[in-house]
Amino acid sequence: MEVVGYADQFSVAPGETVRFHVSCKQPTYQADIVRLIHGDPNPKGPGFKEELVATPVSGEYPGRRQDIHTGSHIIVPDVPLLGLHDGFTLHAWIYPTTPQKGVQGILTKWSEAEGGYGLVLDEGGVLAVWLTDPAGRTEQVRINTPLRSLDWYFVAATFDAHSGQIAVYQEPLRTWPQDQTRATATATTQLQATPTTPVDCVMAGLWQTGDDGESRIGRHFNGKIDRPGVFRRALSRDELLSLQRGASPLAFGDDLVAAWDFSAEVASDTVIDTSPHGLHGRAINMPARAMTGYNWSGAETDFRNTPHEYGAIHFHDDDLEDAGWQVDFSWTLPAECRSGVYAARLRTEGGEDHIPFFIRPPRGQATADIAFLAPTNSYLAYANEQLTTLPPALFPNRKQGELAPDDHYIRENRLLSLYDSHADGSGVCYSSRLRPIVNMRPRYHMRALNCPHQLPADLHLIDWLEAKGHAYDVITDEDLHAEGLDLLAPYKVIITGSHPEYWSGPMLDALETYLNTGGRLMYLGGNGFYWITSFAPGRPHVVEVRRRVGTRSWHAKPGEYHHSTTGEPGGLWRDRGRTPQRLVGVGFTTQGFDNSAPYERKPDGFDPRAAFIFEGIGDKEAIGDFESLVLNYGAAGFELDRAEHSLGTPAHALVLASSSGHSDSYQHVIEEVLLSDSQQGGTVNPKVRADMVYFEYPQGGAVFSASSIAWDGALSHNQYENTVSRITDNVLRRFAAEGPLSE
Repeated sequence: MEVVGYADQFSVAPGETVRFHVSCKQPTYQADIVRLIHGDPNPKGPGFKEELVATPVSGEYPGRRQDIHTGSHIIVPDVPLLGLHDGFTLHAWIYPTTPQKGVQGILTKWSEAEGGYGLVLDEGGVLAVWLTDPAGRTEQVRINTPLRSLDWYFVAATFDAHSGQIAVYQEPLRTWPQDQTRATATATTQLQATPTTPVDCVMAGLWQTGDDGESRIGRHFNGKIDRPGVFRRALSRDELLSLQRGASPLAFGDDLVAAWDFSAEVASDTVIDTSPHGLHGRAINMPARAMTGYNWSGAETDFRNTPHEYGAIHFHDDDLEDAGWQVDFSWTLPAECRSGVYAARLRTEGGEDHIPFFIRPPRGQATADIAFLAPTNSYLAYANEQLTTLPPALFPNRKQGELAPDDHYIRENRLLSLYDSHADGSGVCYSSRLRPIVNMRPRYHMRALNCPHQLPADLHLIDWLEAKGHAYDVITDEDLHAEGLDLLAPYKVIITGSHPEYWSGPMLDALETYLNTGGRLMYLGGNGFYWITSFAPGRPHVVEVRRRVGTRSWHAKPGEYHHSTTGEPGGLWRDRGRTPQRLVGVGFTTQGFDNSAPYERKPDGFDPRAAFIFEGIGDKEAIGDFESLVLNYGAAGFELDRAEHSLGTPAHALVLASSSGHSDSYQHVIEEVLLSDSQQGGTVNPKVRADMVYFEYPQGGAVFSASSIAWDGALSHNQYENTVSRITDNVLRRFAAEGPLSE
């Protein structure tokens, strides 16, 4: 991409400042602020719509390239104590996942420019110690037997500066007959002392000099590290054996320099040193915490109950929390700024990018009776998705041919979503907004489906609100998580996006209370309220998901189902008794990616309570039986929800209409399939459908659920004059009006 960027926040209120970070290959670029209305360029719809906003931002800016550097690691600030002039012992438990991938730092104070000391995996996937003396002479001692992947090893390196003896040890946790990976290497060197290289100590990487001459961490380790430590002398083989068997490093007294406990403060980026010296470190780029250690017994799966068995951190060379780019320009919003979906539009020779953000109303206020709740958690979950682990046969509409520049950018920069796996095969459990999210763009078409999804699909709804003259505010998931009921209470109606899949506990609590105290919700999507999602304390730009059961693209490893950021069990809300059916009457039942289908009105659709919903709709008229901007045709498609009393749909809920005629591309969700029986496709399984549902809450509250991701893609058909548009307008006008819902 010729120009690309990100904002420092998703949601900003009048009077606050939003900052933009930009990378541009060209000498200059033009920046403007625009209000986004409709992004989808499909000629079957109303086309791309944006509105230029007059701001001081508009102008030409110097271009500069800002690169993305992935890879998680730990940095411990340099102190004289780490000089280790008379010798040292470095030790840790490690679980390598890609040992053959080249040089990987384990525990290092090493600079490629100046040397130092470090315990590493070298080019051959074998354990080695690197050592440079003050005169610049380097010694490398390696074990000739490569480590196995996906096995635990106790590893150590010792150096005695007085005798010149160097030793490297690797001991597998599990040993087998004729196991050659249990090995030791020794050497005698002429080096007389360790260096005083003025670099910070690093775990899971080492210092490199980049092409730009800058020094940064590279050579990242893939896998787990548990209980690393440093001593100021060479421990004997018996002393190392005692550490391997679980002896406390503190028992070695003044010889101990540092002993890091990765099981402490796992919700933070702090890494605790338990030694008296307090050489605490900081985890960079969100390596996975609350991970099972070498001694995990399986007796407990909650890290909070047996923290000593969760002493590992899983590092990846493609982790990324914060791109760390410099700010290129900023905008302080005027007090009268209208709430809506906005973007910084960047244009340069051969390229354009939009950096979306959301302007909420002034904090503590509402400027309309209607609020669109932008599903920013879901935007983060799908941020830069590649879906490389899913079979192409699932996606019959998949875009063929060359990758678009944005897809190229995702792959070239190793950007990952919560649907992808790391390079070592482990699932991605954290996502951050402090990086370019190039599929969160108004024109973006999801390559797997060749149609809009998430933000560009939600702009179908924003465009419809504009076309129908409905005044609305825009709020976000992040706002809701932080502010709860206070954010929702001023509004008569909350409208969801097309795919509000990822919800935190505080968000659900707020919405449930809002509905029980008279609030009204229009759930205009599918597969909502599904995955348990948490925000990292003190880092609202990061969300976490641990996938287990449910329809998923990866599965958390045994014992690693609990979120490190909150400690709560991950997975589906339904498995914690909070089914979507209880909240909105429907829950995820199927997904399919060929075409959508129309709805047929059911007997409940003629109930007098629902008469206002079908005003202007014929008794036998199909709903959404026409071309759509999502999956080509029909209003019920992509992912669908159904009513199910056994899962919590209230007894008084009305199933107004249901879809039918789905192909076998649509399969019943795996979490409800107990035995494989080849009877789960749309042509044979009656649960493969979308149910349009309406029911009342106490004190005048109510819910209308469309139950389809494709619903919003049908709103603009025939110049917004169609059954989907009419029903949506009927419900919204009645929900936003004063007085009771039914006569």
